Amino acid sequence: MRIALLTESGHTGAQRGEGGWCGRLVDGLPEHEFRLYRLLPADRPAPPAGVGGLRGVHELPMGGRRPAGRGPAALRRRGYLKAYEELVRALVMPGEQDGFGSALYRLAALGRGDDALPAFLGSGHAHRVLERIWQTPGADTAAGEPQVCDVLVAADLLEQCLRPLSAPWYGTGPAGLGGTDLCHVVGGGPAALPALVARELHGVPFVVTGNGPHLLARDGGHRAARYRGPVRALLLSFLRQLAEETRRHAAAPTPGRRRHEDAPADEPGVPTLVWAGALEPGHDPELMLHAFALVRAELPDARLAMYGEEGAPGYLAHCEAVAGRLGIADAVEFAGRPESPAAAWASGSAVVFGAHDRHAPRLLADAMLSGRAVVATETGAAREVLGPAGLLVPPRNPRALAGACLALLRDPERRARLGGAGRLRAQERFGVEPTVGAFREIYLELASRYPAFPARPGAPAQPFARPAEYWVAAARPALAEAV
Repeated sequence: MRIALLTESGHTGAQRGEGGWCGRLVDGLPEHEFRLYRLLPADRPAPPAGVGGLRGVHELPMGGRRPAGRGPAALRRRGYLKAYEELVRALVMPGEQDGFGSALYRLAALGRGDDALPAFLGSGHAHRVLERIWQTPGADTAAGEPQVCDVLVAADLLEQCLRPLSAPWYGTGPAGLGGTDLCHVVGGGPAALPALVARELHGVPFVVTGNGPHLLARDGGHRAARYRGPVRALLLSFLRQLAEETRRHAAAPTPGRRRHEDAPADEPGVPTLVWAGALEPGHDPELMLHAFALVRAELPDARLAMYGEEGAPGYLAHCEAVAGRLGIADAVEFAGRPESPAAAWASGSAVVFGAHDRHAPRLLADAMLSGRAVVATETGAAREVLGPAGLLVPPRNPRALAGACLALLRDPERRARLGGAGRLRAQERFGVEPTVGAFREIYLELASRYPAFPARPGAPAQPFARPAEYWVAAARPALAEAV
């Protein structure tokens, strides 16, 4: 089969092991042809795909400056305005969510006709539609009344979220989604948009792995992002309705991204806390240093390993100076970027996340998979990820953080119990190892239900290019002659 893997950049290789989850899927199903379609952030260089055995890698930047191009002509602009108005009404007007899918597909069809969708979404025409509908009586403004600045920010972010509708991926050639047998969306979110469009245009079925955890991560990020309440509410409405549209049209349920880990590594001989995050104000390494000073006063043998690169110029030297003033410099190691997340978690007795603005949910889940007990400040999606399998403390409260760390370091039984519970929770909800046999069966089942397009005359045979019934019928004359 020809299978398109659709994902955002971090989902191919962010998990443990070369190539991450997508790499293990491709390696485990060598009988299929895989192409990778990635949505990339624009604020940092694209990471390598890290997946061997691919027939091709296709990438689309999701942030930064919008693609160049002219807006639609006056006559076509009316169609754009009608479709965009329907989309905005689905996002902000209670009871009009049913128009979300049709608006998406109409915008995608218009964009394919003249390549003017990005320019339209960034134009004053789209801004005025958003402002008018958002300020209409009856619109959902529970998060606050939108102001002009909110309209401009939300319009820009919606344009970025909708960029996959304009991707040059929807042809029927070898590199197009229209020429594949199946789309496999890894992570959900905006990566599902190309699969929805390919299904609408060409009838290509798709499956989704990890829609829930991905939406959780995006929800947590936007909830903690520094946008005003109306902008956050609009974006969360878009993501939730996209998740519902994806769930409604997915061809089959898939197993969770589960990973069967090796046994947890042995703990170090001295009580050691591992802190993970960039050395910058947002991750609040100073909170960890002040909390550790309180821990050290109670447990003089305790150690602290701080993993993370310098995120702000001069901040490493600042943190070292803080540790010196607190009298804990000899017990704190600024270890920089770890060899791997697994090596960082294994070096400690417990793992601590102390950011005051947001956490990376996938990093939290990876720490839980290690079997180490986790302490985190209650920001972003930390409560949803940890659940009852970790300790949550208020942000910017060193005494509360120190108390949670001491409770774990002093009680090995509780530490092991929480670590085991977190590991099981992460395997069940956020694990990354697919059951390859299950996906093999799902792919074959879908191929039998959704045969791809007939092979063109003179073209080489392609897997599942004709339904099974065709070959049975074609064989009947030869069988009759043989009899």
